[in-house]
Amino acid sequence: MKLQKPPFIWCRGAVRPEGEAVLHVSAEAVVRGLNVFEGLKGYWQPDGTFGLVALPRHHARLKRSARIMRLPFEMDYPAFEEACHAIVGALAEPERDMWVRATLYAVEGHWGENTRTDLVLTAYHQDKRQPPSWPTGVSAWQRAGDNALPARIKTSANYFAARMARIEGKDRGYPEMILLNAHGRVAEFIGSCLVMARDGRLITPPASEGALESITVDIVEALARDMGMPFERRPIERSELLVADEIAAVGTLDEVTPVLSVDGLELPPPRLLAALAARYRDAAMGIDPHPAVDLSRRPIRRPAIALAAE
Repeated sequence: MKLQKPPFIWCRGAVRPEGEAVLHVSAEAVVRGLNVFEGLKGYWQPDGTFGLVALPRHHARLKRSARIMRLPFEMDYPAFEEACHAIVGALAEPERDMWVRATLYAVEGHWGENTRTDLVLTAYHQDKRQPPSWPTGVSAWQRAGDNALPARIKTSANYFAARMARIEGKDRGYPEMILLNAHGRVAEFIGSCLVMARDGRLITPPASEGALESITVDIVEALARDMGMPFERRPIERSELLVADEIAAVGTLDEVTPVLSVDGLELPPPRLLAALAARYRDAAMGIDPHPAVDLSRRPIRRPAIALAAE
């Protein structure tokens, strides 16, 4: 994978050159990994505007994560929306879509005392195509429990097991892995949620199983019901993965990506999940809108770049 290094970043309230985004080595964001974040996907629309998917819901979830972590975050939605479109405007390219990471860092404070935060927005280009399918396997690493590292908090610390599982998967030829919870049931993929099709029904683990409270899964559920596909949230046993009709990774980056196999067992060609994948993209790209896929749409405007002298 080729890592991108965008020339601009949004921090300290403005778009700035990338090199100005720095954290002190003693900041709690560095020493204890204190941050919460959101990943946002944006798509070019038929009228030439750029649309960010479910922006109000991502802002609300970021605030919930910050509340649990006791990280001050007072930015209201209009200011958040303006900031997201500013970094997109600074970096947008007409031939590629974009993914924005909004990270709230603890830049000052000590063990919850006098904590001060800064929101940092980075953005990366994405190909204008449906994510490709891949094989996967079940990791030996587990999702931590709610009393240890709650999956409800979208924080980088929650991705320690994901990092270890990705390294494990690379050795096995799998770009993504499935994490189980402490009870041996399915939690989620390392970077997205899991939706399974069995006997004409779509099934996903609830948040109580260690899955993120996924915005994309909520969207997919609404799309599925409108398409006449029964959708339920219940625990999934590990062995169910091996007899599933279809399995897909569902998330902001993966959208709806059917997987090819689990632990070497090939899955049948996807039918329900392939239809859902196409419907999701049509809505996100503005080709066939759906109320569940709400878009913050704006024309691209190049923002002023704040310089260090300010």
